[in-house]
Amino acid sequence: MSEPKAPTPTPGDTYKGWLFKWTNYIKGYQRRWFVLSNGLLSYYRTQAEMGHTCRGTINLATANIAVEDSCNFVISNGGAQTYHLKASSEVERQRWITALELAKAKAIGMQTESDDSGDECPSSSPPPSGQGGGARCSEVQSTLRTLGSKVEDLSTCNDLIAKHGSALQRSLSELEGLRLGGETGEKIRQVTERATLFRITSNAMINACRDFLALAQTHSKRWQKALQSEREQRVRLEETLEQLAKQHNNLERAFRGATVLPSSQANSASDSKGSAPGKGDMSDEDEENEFFDAMEDAPEFITVPADPKYHRRSGSNVSGLSSETGMDDQSSHVEPVKKRRTRIPDKPNYSLNLWSIMKNCIGKELSKIPMPVNFNEPISMLQRLSEDLEYCELLDKAAKCQSSLEQLCCVAAFTVSSYSTTVHRTGKPFNPLLGETYELDRLRESGYRSLCEQVSHHPPAAAHHVISERGWTLRQEIALASKFRGKYLSIMPMGTIHCIFEKSNNHYTWKKVTTTVHNIIVGKLWIDQSGEIDIINHHTGDRCHLKFAPYSYFSRDVARKVTGVVTDKDGKAHYVLSGTWDEKMEFSKVMQSSKGGMGSVENGMESRQKTVYQTLRARELWKKNPLPEGAETMYYFSSLALTLNEMEEGVAPTDSRLRPDQRLMEAGRWEEANAEKQRLEEKQRSVRREREREAARAANPTEEGKVASRTPATAVTDSRGEEASGNHG
Repeated sequence: MSEPKAPTPTPGDTYKGWLFKWTNYIKGYQRRWFVLSNGLLSYYRTQAEMGHTCRGTINLATANIAVEDSCNFVISNGGAQTYHLKASSEVERQRWITALELAKAKAIGMQTESDDSGDECPSSSPPPSGQGGGARCSEVQSTLRTLGSKVEDLSTCNDLIAKHGSALQRSLSELEGLRLGGETGEKIRQVTERATLFRITSNAMINACRDFLALAQTHSKRWQKALQSEREQRVRLEETLEQLAKQHNNLERAFRGATVLPSSQANSASDSKGSAPGKGDMSDEDEENEFFDAMEDAPEFITVPADPKYHRRSGSNVSGLSSETGMDDQSSHVEPVKKRRTRIPDKPNYSLNLWSIMKNCIGKELSKIPMPVNFNEPISMLQRLSEDLEYCELLDKAAKCQSSLEQLCCVAAFTVSSYSTTVHRTGKPFNPLLGETYELDRLRESGYRSLCEQVSHHPPAAAHHVISERGWTLRQEIALASKFRGKYLSIMPMGTIHCIFEKSNNHYTWKKVTTTVHNIIVGKLWIDQSGEIDIINHHTGDRCHLKFAPYSYFSRDVARKVTGVVTDKDGKAHYVLSGTWDEKMEFSKVMQSSKGGMGSVENGMESRQKTVYQTLRARELWKKNPLPEGAETMYYFSSLALTLNEMEEGVAPTDSRLRPDQRLMEAGRWEEANAEKQRLEEKQRSVRREREREAARAANPTEEGKVASRTPATAVTDSRGEEASGNHG
């Protein structure tokens, strides 16, 4: 049977339509909306995305188009971009092939015309706008002047070779005319022949250099114009991205807090959210670019206002935290007896070339790369751990709770609050030295005393213990595992946190979520928290499940969102938590819960069933304290963080406050801090090597006597205990 003839698209027309794009072996082919325009083939997940989100683009001028079978074809640019596509029929495939070939021919023609016309274009253009434009322009002009001087040198050498070659040829001709012996004459003829060959070769080289010089001079204007155009395009792109970031920030603020739906929309909300596409519609390009699909991270439950009859009940039946936990906070705050500092020296504006560091580290182990203090903030990891106590009043309130479920809400809020300081803190804390300690004594101000110690070298690990006079104890062991993914760095904390309340004997445990640092190589650094936390009360069996939603540019939800449900030992929900880890958390008492209806079937998969919780009005559980004035010039430190490195009397000689490199950095003397940091690290490496040699000698039966391995305490060989951990500083 003959297929009907496909219409031939006009070369200048825009061609659009649905195609199936291969994603990976798990998801196979996924339906995508493709647009062919101006020699570029772009695709989107839906037609609605055309206005704001392009998933990928390939330039047909350099692309190769190959047909595999009746419906499948492949487009590749010879590099990293390869699209395996499938049309719905052979006719549709032929239409696309015709449109692509015509667009490719036109794109190649336009590129050739552009290259030819570039020779006549003037090179003068305004300097690029934006920061650093003048410096870049000056650098290019300097390079062009250097190249011009080299071209003049080449021209001078050309003239000299021609002049000296002619003189040599004349001298040889004069020698040949003299009457000499037969053997001498033969030698002169050989030399003359070789000189002739040399001159021919020199003339060929001179002609090639002359042609190259002419070609370079002819095309230099076009190259300068292309370079200038690329610069201007980069500046425009930076300005556009900045505008998009501001618009996105405004949209986030506009949608912030809109998480509770009216009761009339409860059923429709469960149906509409349930009918959203599942993970099967995610393509590989999203995982590649670290995008997260909004519907993949849809909430596992929906909260709606409870029936009004519940609001008429007495306070004893729907008791919140205010009755038992002292929400008035009158007993939680005591006037400080010591005036703490409120400022540290401003952060110096030192530029740093990442490549200048990395090029000297090729072939070295990651743990032995000496990273400068430019990447750090002037506190150690032990002090950063102590910062978790900034909102210790949440544990003070929890200690007063009569209900273990309400107490669990406070503990959950405390867990979330420990991440609030990380939203702007892209600096890396100093890695502690083995045996280093940090004591934070706030007994008279806040009723607690905290002690941290670096207890392991490889792998690096720290222990943290806090005792409070207000009825609770906190302890944790922390070790970090990291994975560098190229564009971002994932940091996975290992270890468990324990919190014990004396009055009720409730013992809670939980683990930390994954921290991701984005734009490691290019762009502005930003931090995200993602993962799930289970807080378990081992005394009663109560549990709180918290979910930190990963950031998604395409999500309509609030950024940095955290949701949670507090359940008893039988799995019955009592409280719903919601908020963000950088701003605040709220809690709502659950009056009734029910399973939502199943969503519609799409792509052969049914969306998961969600629980609908009918809750009382949400009340604030925790809110972030505002940053001190001028925090942007002080590493975005909170009020507590500003006091962590303040010198105090009576601290241990191994205390983090006494680290010389850290103190030099805080004072703004970064060059001296780098030198001191390198000295400490090298001293630690030598101590570690000596300890390994002693351990090897102790394990060798031929050695006379036994050599006791050194403990971390004996490894502290100077006033600081200079024994560092794996990834230095």
